[in-house]
Amino acid sequence: MQITTKAIILTQLKYGDTSLIVKAFTASAGVKSYLLKGVLASKKGKLRTALFQPLTQLELVANHRNKGTLESIREAKVSYHYQTLHTNVVKNAMSFFLAEMLGNSIYEEEQNDELFSFIEASLQWLDMHTEISNFHLHFLLLLTKYLGFYPDTNAIDADCFDLLEGEFNRVPTLNPLLTGENLSFFKQFLGINFDTIHTIKMRKENRQELLKSLVLYYELHLQGFRKPKSLAILNEVFN
Repeated sequence: MQITTKAIILTQLKYGDTSLIVKAFTASAGVKSYLLKGVLASKKGKLRTALFQPLTQLELVANHRNKGTLESIREAKVSYHYQTLHTNVVKNAMSFFLAEMLGNSIYEEEQNDELFSFIEASLQWLDMHTEISNFHLHFLLLLTKYLGFYPDTNAIDADCFDLLEGEFNRVPTLNPLLTGENLSFFKQFLGINFDTIHTIKMRKENRQELLKSLVLYYELHLQGFRKPKSLAILNEVFN
């Protein structure tokens, strides 16, 4: 079945000497993997390697057989042209990390308009703004709304947050917890929007610790989740 759909590239993997396997989150059919035969060797083909960088926003004409095998792409063009995402060093490192997080978190081969719109709009915001050092923290926290484990804020004034239960507790449990300064920053991110993330002033150590806790939060709530390899690179860039 031939379909036309918007898509956001998550990962690319070299296959053989000349081909790529690309994983994309599509607007019409959720996560799909495509085999791009000979794309690395072709200089005149319709599909160029540069189109398939992580988080590129495309419009695809693709063949979906929906048999659990690799699909194919007939045509691809950029649907939103990034100005800074792939050229700014910090944003580029952030985009690799977030692409890996998304690739490890979203598995459904079904349409999810709200999730697609959220990712699409968030990445465009990142591309257009300069004060972005807290972006990835807020993005990952908001993403949990669409993945089904957004923090329960009923007891938000409590002194600890239980990462396994996803709720604030007045009495510490034996589960992994957020407490102290990092808990304070965590609470500040709840209920704000991207336009105010720059008002949360954090030292790089706090930012790294909170990010580590958020990645653990994903590990605890998503079966089969793998910790992203690009986390170390992101921390290096922020240093």
